[in-house]
Amino acid sequence: MTTPADDPGTAARPQSPVPGPQVHDRHPLALALFALTAVSGLIDAVSYLGLGHVFTANMTGNVVVIAFALAGAPGFSVTGSLTSLAAFLLGAVLAGRLVARNADTRRDRRVRTALALEIALLAVSAAVVFAWSANGSARYAVIALVAVAMGIRNGTVRGLGVPDLTTTVLTLTLTGLAADSRLAGGTAPRQRRRVLAVATMLAGAAPGAVLVLHGQTAWALVAAAVLAGATALLYRE
Repeated sequence: MTTPADDPGTAARPQSPVPGPQVHDRHPLALALFALTAVSGLIDAVSYLGLGHVFTANMTGNVVVIAFALAGAPGFSVTGSLTSLAAFLLGAVLAGRLVARNADTRRDRRVRTALALEIALLAVSAAVVFAWSANGSARYAVIALVAVAMGIRNGTVRGLGVPDLTTTVLTLTLTGLAADSRLAGGTAPRQRRRVLAVATMLAGAAPGAVLVLHGQTAWALVAAAVLAGATALLYRE
């Protein structure tokens, strides 16, 4: 008798990836992650447009920016980018410790704990900009505060393992949208989720960019903190 492992036809077929948690698009957790994706759009607008072309959530972009700065490209800062990278890693370490310490805690409580820290850090960063603007040493303080918040967020969301909802990076989401599409011969799984993730990022980045370009960087950070706060209040499983 031939087993599936011995069947050449079965062996030749690509294996599907292991599915993540069964969280549908209207599940409270999915809705919270969509909202946090919009927050990330706001944060990206603040960090890149208002803090000297530095990323505080997207570390792939930040590593590339460091390379640009080292190569002497104008408008990029090695110090700012390294500050962001170090602070982000610190935030991710904190998230890892929180996840390990609260492994037996309900998922919604872990998420709200991370959100509380993110809201506090964003609120403090807004206060710094209101008081001293985003120039000189204050700029590095804001970069560090926001990057720690994003490190905590990324570390927490990574532990949730919800497919296509990392809240900060869209590269794999866009890849899946195209590679799994019917045009590519796939079945277009989670197509709506992937499109919504891109849309919510745009929905946060556009008003964030408008605020920063009109000199309202602090208010953009306030908006990010308020949206994260509303997410924490409304999120119930």
